[in-house]
Amino acid sequence: MRYYLIAGEASGDLHGSNLMSELKVHDHEADFRFIGGEKMLASGGTMLKHYREMAYMGFIPVMLHLCTIMRNMSLCKQDIQKWQPDVVILIDYPGFNLKIAKFVHEQRICPVFYYISPKIWAWKEYRIKDIRRDVDEMFSILPFEVEWFAKRHYPIHYVGNPCVDAIYKDGQDGNYGNYENDGNDGNDVIAILAGSRRQEIKDNLGKMLSAASRCGDYKLVIAGAPNIELDYYKKFIPDNIDVEVKFGQTYNILRSSVAALVTSGTATLETAILSVPQVVCYYMRMGKLVSIVRKFIIHVPYISLVNLVAGKEIVTELVADDMTEEKTEHCLKEILPGGKRRQKMLDDYKEMNRILGGPGASERAAKEMIKILKNRIYGV
Repeated sequence: MRYYLIAGEASGDLHGSNLMSELKVHDHEADFRFIGGEKMLASGGTMLKHYREMAYMGFIPVMLHLCTIMRNMSLCKQDIQKWQPDVVILIDYPGFNLKIAKFVHEQRICPVFYYISPKIWAWKEYRIKDIRRDVDEMFSILPFEVEWFAKRHYPIHYVGNPCVDAIYKDGQDGNYGNYENDGNDGNDVIAILAGSRRQEIKDNLGKMLSAASRCGDYKLVIAGAPNIELDYYKKFIPDNIDVEVKFGQTYNILRSSVAALVTSGTATLETAILSVPQVVCYYMRMGKLVSIVRKFIIHVPYISLVNLVAGKEIVTELVADDMTEEKTEHCLKEILPGGKRRQKMLDDYKEMNRILGGPGASERAAKEMIKILKNRIYGV
């Protein structure tokens, strides 16, 4: 069958590549065309555009590149129309992908599958109307989404979380489940994961480093995002702080870390899967205003996936004006070896991992997609 995939960020490229690999295992005639990155390209098929040419986030960058975005949108629509795939598989990236879903649905080209749901349970809940209308099947990677969508009369498939797959495959022994970072194995690193977007790094990195540098004789290592150059990080590293920036080694950095400061996102979940105690840091300018209006625009009690999956507060979240160097330092010291919150967090991680489920998300998603498609095409 012919699969058209669209991923707009590095994480989508990773999870898209794993999905493609599994689709090839269970469909020996699988043919791919996609928007993605190097990982998807390595899985085979033809790349229309690299996600780096698509990834404009925030109001001002979008407005400045509006013509480019519209050209990319038009190119993608024309390419799908010409190639006539058996299915379009959208991977997160809702601002672009939901418009593609509408086009494919209106033109009746093929079914639309969504892998990795847009986070409409947090904001922009109105998008559920577009999803009901334009998306034939949703494949979720977060267990709490099943109930959320069911209450809105849109049943979905929970396939497990591909972060577990990625970590499982990345581990030398493949046994992520027995990995525990108890601080007694010689680890002396505090990992700094400051986000994958420039604004996140600009707002958070300096404060994170200053707080961590006051927490004892630990090495500070920044896990560099794949789309950010080293010189950009250097702009926000204080002159008096010794720190190393490493790219493409996030999991290895975490495995050698005694604790981590993490900007909210998928990284919080990856850090928890690897049993590294963490503080979630997400400073935003005009923090007091953000804190006031947050409850009116964010419809979930937490911002970290760790707490959302567990349904309770496991990791401390320092958000907006709550994220100060002093509070970050205090919370980090509580989860370092000997800290009063460390062991409780490690114990809670085990329960979160149980809820999340074991590896195999990509395989389960691929098999379910192929089953649905065969039923639609052949009635089997």
